Amino acid sequence: MPRFNMNWIYGIVILSLVVLYFTQGQEKSSISTQVSYSDFKVMVAKGYAKEIVVNKHQNILEMYVKPEHIRDVFHQGVEQTGKNPAVSVAIGSVDQVEQFINQQREDKTFTGKFSYDNSKDNDFFSSLIMNVLFFGGIILVWMFIMRRMGGGSGAGMGGGIFNVGKSKAQMYEKGGELGITFKDVAGQAGAKQEMQEIVDFLKSPQKYTDLGGKIPKGALLVGPPGTGKTLLAKAVAGEAGVPFFSMSGSDFVEMFVGVGASRVRDLFEKAKTKAPCIIFIDEIDAVGRARSKNPAMGGNDERENTLNALLTEMDGFGTNSGIITLAATNRADMLDSALLRAGRFDRQIHVDLPDLNERKEVFMVHLKPLKLDNTVDIDFLARQTPGFSGADIANVCNEAALIAARHNREAVGKQDFLDAVDRIIGGLEKKTKVMTEAEKKSIAIHEAGHATISWFTEFANPLVKVSIVPRGRALGAAWYLPEERVLQTKEAMLDEMCSLLGGRAAEELFIGHISTGAMNDLERTTKQAYGMVAYAGMSDKLPNLCYYNQQEYQFQKPYSETTAKIMDDEVLKMVNEQYERAKQILMEHKEGHAQLAQLLIEREVIFADDVEKIFGKRPWTSRSEELLEAQMRADAERMAEERAKELGLLPEKPENQEKPETPETNETK
Repeated sequence: MPRFNMNWIYGIVILSLVVLYFTQGQEKSSISTQVSYSDFKVMVAKGYAKEIVVNKHQNILEMYVKPEHIRDVFHQGVEQTGKNPAVSVAIGSVDQVEQFINQQREDKTFTGKFSYDNSKDNDFFSSLIMNVLFFGGIILVWMFIMRRMGGGSGAGMGGGIFNVGKSKAQMYEKGGELGITFKDVAGQAGAKQEMQEIVDFLKSPQKYTDLGGKIPKGALLVGPPGTGKTLLAKAVAGEAGVPFFSMSGSDFVEMFVGVGASRVRDLFEKAKTKAPCIIFIDEIDAVGRARSKNPAMGGNDERENTLNALLTEMDGFGTNSGIITLAATNRADMLDSALLRAGRFDRQIHVDLPDLNERKEVFMVHLKPLKLDNTVDIDFLARQTPGFSGADIANVCNEAALIAARHNREAVGKQDFLDAVDRIIGGLEKKTKVMTEAEKKSIAIHEAGHATISWFTEFANPLVKVSIVPRGRALGAAWYLPEERVLQTKEAMLDEMCSLLGGRAAEELFIGHISTGAMNDLERTTKQAYGMVAYAGMSDKLPNLCYYNQQEYQFQKPYSETTAKIMDDEVLKMVNEQYERAKQILMEHKEGHAQLAQLLIEREVIFADDVEKIFGKRPWTSRSEELLEAQMRADAERMAEERAKELGLLPEKPENQEKPETPETNETK
C-alpha cells in the first residue's frame, strides 16, 4: 500500500468543494423558464402541473411539469430539458394562488403536491458560505504551494517563496560536529601551516591584537580539483570549534532579480550574531567572476550585483569583527581583482597536487579501512601515481578493493592496485572487442614505436609496460613512470615530442600507410609545440617571448598576424624535425622494433625487462628505476601464476622449490 500523505486530504476537500459549488440547487430541476401568471393558470387548467412549490418571502412559485407534457410547454424533448423541468412564476398574493389551486383540485385538473419552500429564505447565506468555502480552499492551496516553493518544507532558512532572499547556508553550531581535523588531511604541509594560523586567530585573537596586528578577514584556497580544498576548510572549523557556515557560490545566484545580493547580506547578518565564526564559500568563481567593462544587459547584471554585495560585506563601512571568510576555487584567474585584494582575501593559499611524499601520506589515510596483504608497498604505490590528486588516490584504493572482491580474494594485494591504476588511467579493459590480425599488427607496431623511441631518448619518461589490450577509447597504450621535475628543459620536451611521434613514424616506415590511431599523440604534440613557441619562448625565430594572457575579457590576440604566421611555421618546423628524428631512430633499431612488435602480438602485454632483453640496458636508466621495473616484473609473474593455478592450468609447485629473487623493500625505497 502507498504511504499516507496529507496531500490526499487536501485533494479530497478541494474536489468536494468544487462539486458542491457547481451542483447546488440542481437536485430538483434540470431546466427552468420564466412564464406569466396567466400562462401558469392555463397550464394548470390543462393538467400540465405535477408539483407546485411556493416561496412566500420572494413571491415566486415553481411548477414542475409532468413528463408527458414537457414538449407542450418547452417545445423540446426530455433529452434537452432533463427529467424534472420547471417553470418559474412571479405572483402577487399567496392567498389568490391557494384559492386557484383549491378550485383546480375540485375540478380534478390538479392532483399533484402543493407545498411551501422556506429553505430558500437562506439562499443568500448559503451561497455566501459556499463561495467563501470555495475561494478559501483556493487560497489554502495557493498558500500550501507557496510554502513548498523554494526547495524546503516551509521551515528554516530558505523555505517558502517569501524567504527566497534568505541565505541557504548550512550552519554547524560547532565546527567539531563535522568530525574532521587536520589529522584527516594528509600532505599539504604548507597549506595546513597557513590554516593553522587562522585557527590560532580564532582561538586566541588577543595574542595578535595586543601587538597591534589585525586578524585576517579571509583566505582563498586555490588549487586543482580533488586536492582537498573543501576538506581543509572543514578541518579549520573542526580545529577551531567555532560556528561554521557552509555555502556554495551557485546558491547565491537565483532566477529572481536581487535575490543573490539579499542572500549575501542575510548570510553576513547571521554570521555577526555567531561571531567568532567561519564563512566558507565553495566554488566562489560562480559568483566572483571578473566584471566586464561592457556588461551585457540581462542575466549578467544579477551576478555582478551579487558580487558587489559580497565585496561590500567583506570590506565596507560595516564591521565584521570575528568573521573569517574562507573560499575555494580552481579557477582563480577568472576572479575579479577587487575580490582578491588585501582586506578581503588577505591570503591566497595554494593547494597543489601532492608530491611523492605527500602521496604516500594520502595513501596511508585511505588504506586504513582496507584489508591488505603483505605484498602492498606504499612507497611503490606512491611512485606509480604521479600527478594524482587526493581524490584520485581515494578512487585508486576503492577500485583496488572492488577488483579484489571481484576475484574473490580475502585481502587486497599489490596487483589489485596496479590494475586499479590501469583502470583509472586507461579505462576499462575491453576483452570482448574483436580486432582483425591486420589491426592487431598495426597497433603492435604503433605501440612498439613509442617504446623504442622512449628507450633511446635521454629525457623521455622511463617505460614501465606496453599493452595492445583495448582500454576505454584507446586500442593500445604505453605506461611510463615520469620523473617529477619542477622545471622542464627544452631538450626534455623535445624528447617527449619525439616519443609521442614514434607511433606514427613506425606506421609509415613498417606498414607503408598511416592511420587515425595517432590522433591523441598528434594533439598532445601540437599543444606542447605551441606552448613552447608562444609561452615558453623556446623557438629560434621568437626567442624569449611569452604571449600568455590571462585576462578573461581580452578578446584580441596579444600578437599580430605576422607573428601568428611565424608561430605556425616554427611549430610545423619543430614537429617535423622530431618526426624525422623519430624515423631515424626507428631505422637504426628496426630489427629490435620488429622483435618488440612480434612479442606484443604474442603476449599483448610486455614489460620494461622484455624491452631490455631486446635492446639492452637503457643508457640513462637509474638504479632505482631498475629495481622498480624488476620488482614489477616479478610481482606480475607471481600473480599470473596464482591466477593460472586458480584456473587449474598449472600444477601446484613443491614447497621446497626456490622462489624467484625479488628486490628488497628498503632498496626499492
